[in-house]
Amino acid sequence: MSVANRINETPLYIKVHPQDNVAIVVNNNGLAKGAIFPCGLTLLEHIPQGHKVALQSIPAGGEILRYGEVIGFALRDIPRGNWIDESLVILPPAPELATLPLANQVPAALPPLEGYTFEGYRNADGSVGSKNLLGITTSVHCVAGVVDYVVKIIERDLLAKYPNVDGVVGLNHLYGCGVAINAPAAVVPIRTIHNLALNPNFGGEVMVVGLGCEKLQPERLLLGTEDVQPISLDENHIVRLQDEKHVGFQSMVADILRVAEQHLQRLNRRQRETVPASELVVGMQCGGSDAFSGVTANPAVGFASDLLVRCGATVMFSEVTEVRDAVHLLTPRVADEQVGKRLLEEMAWYDDYLSSGQTDRSANPSPGNKKGGLANVVEKALGSIAKSGSSAIVEVLSPGQRPSKRGLIYAATPASDFVCGTQQLASGITVQVFTTGRGTPYGLTAVPVIKMATHSALAERWHDLIDINAGTIATGEATIEQVGWELFEFILAIASGRKKTWSDQWGLHNALAVFNPAPIT
Repeated sequence: MSVANRINETPLYIKVHPQDNVAIVVNNNGLAKGAIFPCGLTLLEHIPQGHKVALQSIPAGGEILRYGEVIGFALRDIPRGNWIDESLVILPPAPELATLPLANQVPAALPPLEGYTFEGYRNADGSVGSKNLLGITTSVHCVAGVVDYVVKIIERDLLAKYPNVDGVVGLNHLYGCGVAINAPAAVVPIRTIHNLALNPNFGGEVMVVGLGCEKLQPERLLLGTEDVQPISLDENHIVRLQDEKHVGFQSMVADILRVAEQHLQRLNRRQRETVPASELVVGMQCGGSDAFSGVTANPAVGFASDLLVRCGATVMFSEVTEVRDAVHLLTPRVADEQVGKRLLEEMAWYDDYLSSGQTDRSANPSPGNKKGGLANVVEKALGSIAKSGSSAIVEVLSPGQRPSKRGLIYAATPASDFVCGTQQLASGITVQVFTTGRGTPYGLTAVPVIKMATHSALAERWHDLIDINAGTIATGEATIEQVGWELFEFILAIASGRKKTWSDQWGLHNALAVFNPAPIT
């Protein structure tokens, strides 16, 4: 009998830390009232899979502990064996940023991991792509329909002539006009759109399609700033639809195709070559999370993150609201105090951003997260940061910034799957790992997205959407280390083009969602 079958017969729970007074139910479909665990604990009511059971009686106002941390306070007396759903958990205050220790427990460098390589596309600037794509940058959303029309023509009529080109991506977005272009926060979307064009998977081949009357003129989009390298682009590689030379729609289409074909010809000359794993830039993200995320998939991702860092690669983790309540566990392991101050700056900036919208961190998690057993954002954050592994954090990026260092990097983004993915693309990721407990068909055209399930029931039900099953950790069929190695090797295979993610096989790709905290006029 398999372990997966046995867990449906023997009541099992997962307790993360010795001090925890709660644990989550492992069994598929949960457990009925009266179920008795091997330790003798008896359930007082039905508890769904992934939800918390009280391991001891907790008085009203008492601490509820998971991961060895306070995830909340009991709304009322909770007897041993009771279900602790989100309605019984009072949200604790967020860590006070000003009092957090910085760089006082910097992890020692892990031993180097040598000899690992992948087959990637080397760019003129030294970066390496995992795909060979033509990216068409847009300066305003008004042109999105035209760009989408042209992309279909390129896919239908041109790509067959250029077999070394993997595809074409219209970098459409909702920015560019009707916005407060000079507002301080406008730096975020402008920097993001600028840096999207520089993603290594586009091979340094930049072309821009604009309308002509937009606030974000192509010249401004391409301009360099204090933290953005300028993009030097010949005027012939900018297509403006309002240009008087364009008489009719087909004239616009022909002009875009003319420019696109020049770039396709150069991209087609590129070949994959063997490069060290240190050239990887991998984004780590979670979405549709559940209570298993922090004990199966995310720790396995964290182990793989450490392997990548040991190879000299770059790893990014993000999602401010899913870091904020666990930031006290990160500030001690920043490389130095300056990095720590940057981390606190990003946390404080987002606190102010939420406050200006008359909301706070309690807006996260989602209904699906709660149905999956997560009581609040504190519990979610404690599980989310497991993706960062155990390495020192060497750099902190504002939304859309590109890294200047290799190693473990915190790239500040909203927690929204679509916005986080877009912002990580702008920061230069070439592969993304996405953990999920509830399930999502989310994908990105520009980079392969590796999906990892937090529990086996999801992996089995979505067998042709999930790439790796971390649920085997919960059932005892595999260890965190084994799944971490599986992920690491899968990343190398995906980056080399030897394997395809399910989202790429099916062509499941979401639209870009550029983060715009600035006013819209």
